[in-house]
Amino acid sequence: MAAALVSVAALPAAAADHARPHRARVEISTVQHGSPGRDDRSNRSLNRERAQLTNPTRHTVDLDGWTLSDEDGHSYTFHHYRLAPQSSVRVHTGKGRDTRGDLYQNRRAYVWDDDRDTVTLRDSRGRTVDDYSWGHRRGGRR
Repeated sequence: MAAALVSVAALPAAAADHARPHRARVEISTVQHGSPGRDDRSNRSLNRERAQLTNPTRHTVDLDGWTLSDEDGHSYTFHHYRLAPQSSVRVHTGKGRDTRGDLYQNRRAYVWDDDRDTVTLRDSRGRTVDDYSWGHRRGGRR
């Protein structure tokens, strides 16, 4: 009889697990701070500074309203962009034409500090999804 009670009690919990909505998981996979080559503020140099986001899941993630920001308050907001399953997108600092794999902030100055900074990805509700740091005592991911 005890075994029957355990299995009946476990059934609703298992059913509840399947009813949970999918939670989006996107990672900041790399950040190229400090544009390689001369820092001459040319558009080519600005676009070498970039952050790459990766969606390792099997579900498309709607990034509309999500933000990518640094410690100094520079912020980029995603508009009408969906990141396909198991794919990446590069967010460049300079100007360019947005594609499925490359987005552009259309800035005329560098964003990520060379010596130390933290890039933070937040969802449309302002919740931190991921961050990526360098130059701090611990270095790397926080």
